[in-house]
Amino acid sequence: MSEAVEIPEEHDLDTSWMENMGEWGANARPGKRGLTLADIQVGSYGDLPEVSDNMTGRPRGAAVRPEAYRVGAYSVHTLSEIWLDNAEYLYEEALQRQWSSATDIPWHTLEPLPDDVEEAECFLCTFFNEVEFVAGDVPARWIAKTTPDYLEARNVLVVQVMDEARHMDVFRKRALANGGGLMRMSGATSGFVGSIDLARDFTEMSTRLHISGEGAVLTMFRMGELFGQNEAEKTMYRLCAQDEARHVAFGVMHLRFLAAAEPERGEEINCYLDEAEGQLISGQQNPAGALAETSEALAVLLGGGMQHYDEGHKKLLVIRRRQLKEYMKRVMSAGFGERFENGRSPIPERYAASA
Repeated sequence: MSEAVEIPEEHDLDTSWMENMGEWGANARPGKRGLTLADIQVGSYGDLPEVSDNMTGRPRGAAVRPEAYRVGAYSVHTLSEIWLDNAEYLYEEALQRQWSSATDIPWHTLEPLPDDVEEAECFLCTFFNEVEFVAGDVPARWIAKTTPDYLEARNVLVVQVMDEARHMDVFRKRALANGGGLMRMSGATSGFVGSIDLARDFTEMSTRLHISGEGAVLTMFRMGELFGQNEAEKTMYRLCAQDEARHVAFGVMHLRFLAAAEPERGEEINCYLDEAEGQLISGQQNPAGALAETSEALAVLLGGGMQHYDEGHKKLLVIRRRQLKEYMKRVMSAGFGERFENGRSPIPERYAASA
């Protein structure tokens, strides 16, 4: 006779967790560009708190877990400190326009260059390695300080760090790919570029980095068609420019949002711009300053060699003037153009009139 089989009691499931969730019934629909961050800002999931008390890493819209640890000391927790109206679009564009320095640059078009031209290009690549390191390193520190409730702005900064890593590697590759190598450190990380890392809040950092620093670099990248010696270099500068334009747009749109949300901070922002413009004008008026070697390298490349240095220097002056004008357009777009009308800006009126 077989022994009786003991049938276990039915397990008592605790499904109370199902009663504690975010808004139920969300139906985000893909748009023309697929399912983007903008498309999933539905219902309460799209609500942005003016001030966030979320210190637990909780995804925006998820239900609160009372016993959750405070995993983050988020110093950026008010909307005006970091927000911009087109963050989700900048993020999606960044994803769609990623490129590879290994396969998207026509390295096969590199040919031996005269030593002076190769040295100038390698020096410029060394300079860009320095400034792009700062442009990736500094935003990375602010990502971890920002509440997850502002995930769209955080995501744009995350992609910027990836962009800058690619810029560093593409310029390093160019320096090592054509008979040259890395040159002496340019010193770009001292002075104004280095001061970006000393910013006390996000807006101060963004004004220095995105509006002024990366703006000036963007102009140089856009002029890469002039001083690139081959299709590999021209492509390198062209692709870097499309990334840099997004970073600059972040700064412009954030400053525009802040100016509207907290107009009382206008004088503070103007002080940051005073500092930036003082540095820009100093570089224009003192070409023998800290970045003189970089200017000389650009003049060699623009002229096509040391024997045409004077011609290259004339072209360089055009680029420097363009840097000023493009900077002014960004400041005007951000809502601070009155500084060029009331005489506050140290930039000469002839530039303001043509910006």
